[in-house]
Amino acid sequence: MPGLIRSHRSPHVPSSLQIKYTTQGDVSIGTAPKSDWVSFASLDAHGIVGLLNVASTPYLIAISRRQQVALIRGAPIYVITGVALIPLSSQPEARKAIERTRHSLRSESHDQDIETSEDSEHSGYENDHTFIDHEEEHSERTHNSPVLSGEIKQERSEEDKTRIAEDVISRKGQYGRFAERWFSRKGWSNIGIRAQGMSIRGPEQSGDSMAENQRNQDVQQTEQKPRNLNSMGQDKNNVTSTLVPKLLRTTKLLLTSWSFFFSYDHDITRRIGTEESRRTDIPFHRSVDPLFLWNQHLIQPFTESGNHAWVLPIMQGFVGQRAFTIHSNSAEDQPKPGSDIEQGAKAVIASPKRVKADDGFLLTLISRRSVKRPGLRYLRRGVDEEGHTANTVETEQILSRASWAPSGKVYSFTQIRGSIPLYFSQSPYSFKPVPILQRSYETNHTAFQRHFTNVTNRYGKTQIALLVDKTGGEAEIGQKYEEHTKQLNEEKASSGVKIGFEWFDFHAVCRGMKFDNVSLLVESLDSTLDDFSTTVESNGAFLRRQTGVLRTNCMDCLDRTNVVQSACGSRALEKQLMEEDISIDLQTDTNTQWFNELWADNGDAISKQYSSTAALKGDYTRTRRRDYRGALNDLGLTLSRYYNNMVNDYFSQAAIDFLQGNVTDQVFADFEVNMMSYDPAVSMQKIRANAIETSSKIVIADQSEDMIAGWTLLSPREPNTVRTFPFEEIVLLLTDAALYSVRFDWNSEKVSLFERVDLQSITGIMRGTYITSVLAAPQMDESRNVGMVIKYRPGKQDVARVNTRSLSTSVGQKPAASGSSNSARPSSAVGSLFDLLSRSRSSGGSSGKELRLLALKALPARSPSLANHNEAAATVSEQELVGNICDEIQRAAFGADGEGGGSDVGLRKDFIEERDIISLDEARRSTGYLEQWGHSLKKLVWA
Repeated sequence: MPGLIRSHRSPHVPSSLQIKYTTQGDVSIGTAPKSDWVSFASLDAHGIVGLLNVASTPYLIAISRRQQVALIRGAPIYVITGVALIPLSSQPEARKAIERTRHSLRSESHDQDIETSEDSEHSGYENDHTFIDHEEEHSERTHNSPVLSGEIKQERSEEDKTRIAEDVISRKGQYGRFAERWFSRKGWSNIGIRAQGMSIRGPEQSGDSMAENQRNQDVQQTEQKPRNLNSMGQDKNNVTSTLVPKLLRTTKLLLTSWSFFFSYDHDITRRIGTEESRRTDIPFHRSVDPLFLWNQHLIQPFTESGNHAWVLPIMQGFVGQRAFTIHSNSAEDQPKPGSDIEQGAKAVIASPKRVKADDGFLLTLISRRSVKRPGLRYLRRGVDEEGHTANTVETEQILSRASWAPSGKVYSFTQIRGSIPLYFSQSPYSFKPVPILQRSYETNHTAFQRHFTNVTNRYGKTQIALLVDKTGGEAEIGQKYEEHTKQLNEEKASSGVKIGFEWFDFHAVCRGMKFDNVSLLVESLDSTLDDFSTTVESNGAFLRRQTGVLRTNCMDCLDRTNVVQSACGSRALEKQLMEEDISIDLQTDTNTQWFNELWADNGDAISKQYSSTAALKGDYTRTRRRDYRGALNDLGLTLSRYYNNMVNDYFSQAAIDFLQGNVTDQVFADFEVNMMSYDPAVSMQKIRANAIETSSKIVIADQSEDMIAGWTLLSPREPNTVRTFPFEEIVLLLTDAALYSVRFDWNSEKVSLFERVDLQSITGIMRGTYITSVLAAPQMDESRNVGMVIKYRPGKQDVARVNTRSLSTSVGQKPAASGSSNSARPSSAVGSLFDLLSRSRSSGGSSGKELRLLALKALPARSPSLANHNEAAATVSEQELVGNICDEIQRAAFGADGEGGGSDVGLRKDFIEERDIISLDEARRSTGYLEQWGHSLKKLVWA
């Protein structure tokens, strides 16, 4: 029996679950016989994240550690602080993983006991989030807590059985290597934490060497798990398996980054007023909002097998909670009329402390990260074709009584953030990159319209708060944002729906560290926010609902956005407390530091998920003060972001896309080749089809020409060469009279230049192996790296045109290169093909004209995008594609029966020649040591 999961506490979950697997990676889930339970060594877990299947090896991801961070309507909310990745490739490997996790938990439990005795007089992280003295069973509920088992043919001692449960119940989250220092309580001193703009979550402590060694050992052992994967065979899996250790490390660090939250009893994915009543006949995961269900892909093996009760919905984002009490001033303490302090607060909000359930208020902050267009800073920008934007986060601020009594009012105020809903990119290699707009205006407007249709359908009326600069590099994209908003409002004028647009130049208005000037923006939005209102619930009925949403964004939707959203949250809380007959100024009251800390923690969490560092300007969010020390700290964080952008983010992005189910494990094979990740939300099929259509309308001037077909292929950047880097994707068009080679600007969707080659000028085609690099295994696959070289002698009908401000035309001449000659890197002579072409040029042929060539290489037929996976499965292979193109050109040149035109009838018989363009041996000989060393260095850093 391969593996067993057993539930022993929840009546809603079946008693046991068996996971069967094969060496090919096939997984089946069913019920396990009760007679097998006693023969398993087990591990208590708090829930199952899902199954990770990579390189034909499944891994069970279980929650080994959790921590309660909030209590909503009596339901505890937990953050994941530890996970166990159990390989199912073999029983010994699964058993070792379980034993390692048990040992780690036991060691941490011992450390926890020591820490608890030392920290009893201090407030820890959990006290920063929940301060309610409800019944104790709420703090450690064990609903749906499964037991994970691997087959071990030995009996467990009674001591083992007892200690497993004891160890699991009392422990805190730990992290490996970098993340351990970055996130954990003991990783930094208080000064170090403050320097990063983070709140102190515990007393300053020195690291325990035993615990440190145990955590490092745990990470190292996780890396060693897949060492036996070489036996998996198959080319792609062998390539992918080399990156499995890094994928497992990345997955573990991601899931233990205090960014993933869950609840057994409460739906944290839906805001107040949109929750659905819990139905026993519908699985919990089907009632949550799919926009925020992070592990939707990982739980598919369970849902597809009908084991819905084992599924635990996971949300990425932030959950924080603060309790506070209200102490009204007595009559004698009230300021006298006309006194200088008459305008002071009418109530004092005490610092957060433990309060009884029937006393005081709770402020809960929940940020929900969208699973659409997920990823990291410069690798996921702007919008996709469905209107989803990068870094989309919904933030809800909830004010309630500490008791959550039905008769008390519950207030909810929601804001959203998201990247500018246009197609644009920014280079991760630039310290301050300028946004580069992409695609045509029409394509942008279609996506823009879809985005705001999604927003208005979900939230109602929409107000945009744009915080980018009105001058400099950010100005152009801000102007385009405003133009599209005006056009959309004109199109929707008849419906009465209008999107508000407020452009607030944050850096200009707040220059000189005067961040309190953000109040000017809040004041300008007063009437709009009052119109949108907030949601208020009492006794199960809604007194009113929020009818609109404020959409705030800067370039990253992080630092400037955090400051503005915090200010709007402060305004909402003050107005809500006024409805409770309480007046307070959160900007000036010294007892409200906890509010700033809560919003600063939220900003840091969102920032780390998108940029891998804490938020900039965090000192102002926390203290409402800004000085040179905060500016220096921001400089350090900016440098950290710059490093992550260049080094860590590419693989992390590939891992995120894979965990979300947006790509197949082909993405890791592609990563080894390019050291970059692919954007699965971009439909290359649609973009290429549009490029072919656009090019045909522009370059085919003669209406009598009938277009036969069009393709997109790779071609050397320098014309008339076989191997110059970089290779560019071009459009190749075939008509009944000519062949068109089109250099296409994929950012602006315009033709840069093209060359027309009359079919009568073509003297022959060579097709075969086309190896352009030997730095990675996929690049050396001779069955997939194929191409062709079209030989021709330019004639009077051959035209080359460059699309500049005034089109220049060359007839029967070499077209201008798409880039300067300095940017292209020509290779050395390559084998017999180069010799053949050299002889042809020197001889001039029978016509005396120089023989020219057009080298083309097939694009990879396999796509890592899961959305295009089914289409890719039906797509022809690279060899078939090249063969089809050659046959089409031959038929167009000579007719279906081979009796068409042509200047030389003798060419027809040998028109297509099977011959290596660049063989594997020739490519190896032409690859220099510097090129190999550079790739090895990149692989060392990136992979």
